Amino acid sequence: MERRSRIVATLLIAFALGAPFAPSALAASPASPDRSVSSTAQAAAKPFRLDLADGNDFVAQKTFVQCVGASMQTMLNIAGANDRSARTQARLQSIARSLSGPTRQGFQRNGASVLGWTSALNRLDAGAYRMVGTDTLPEALRLAARSIRETGRPVGLLVWAGRHAWVMSGFEATADPRRSDAFRVTRAIVLDPLYPYGSSRWGPSPKPREAISIATLGRQFVPRRRGVWAGAATGSAGPSMAALAGKYVIVMPYTPIVVARTIPIAS
Repeated sequence: MERRSRIVATLLIAFALGAPFAPSALAASPASPDRSVSSTAQAAAKPFRLDLADGNDFVAQKTFVQCVGASMQTMLNIAGANDRSARTQARLQSIARSLSGPTRQGFQRNGASVLGWTSALNRLDAGAYRMVGTDTLPEALRLAARSIRETGRPVGLLVWAGRHAWVMSGFEATADPRRSDAFRVTRAIVLDPLYPYGSSRWGPSPKPREAISIATLGRQFVPRRRGVWAGAATGSAGPSMAALAGKYVIVMPYTPIVVARTIPIAS
């Protein structure tokens, strides 16, 4: 009788973009107990500053509705694109808008949503990005700082209760997020594409790459408004739009987890 063999193949499968995000996945592993204070621990406790951007990365939005396109253009420049043209910004805005999901009946979208912003970065191979919502500002900034430190890519901030886009290119903290989990972000380094115009309601635009205090940031980076349309879409970029209502929302870079799975294949 003919025997049938089974060949076991081990495949490396990237973690799906649509998988649930767990903030604890970014937490550092607990250190082994040690009564002595090591030089590494002492170094980790020192104040830390990181800014991924330089003076040529910032791009102002060309129209009053293209904050997402301009923020994407700035983020891509930080990654090395070196393009500040109006044509590129319009193209990026168009891509983000096309991926922004449906709108409620009777509403015409002039800009792009945070879903479109995140999905467009993923479409353009800017590295893996996802939308993340937190309950507090310090929590959002800790996630932002850790992801900037770990990936070397900037973070998007959804400011003005969801109506405007900023880029966070760096931060100042009480310790290096890579070397200590006991850190607190003290300043955020941001780029507002609307600079120098600002808002009569929300306040002035910080200068590009200005390190602003958390209190100053908190006047404009506030929770996304509630009452989101119930039919708001989601995608592979994170939670549903409705789930982000009332949250501090960031567009966060991350490194997909690669896991090994053993899959039996019949011969």
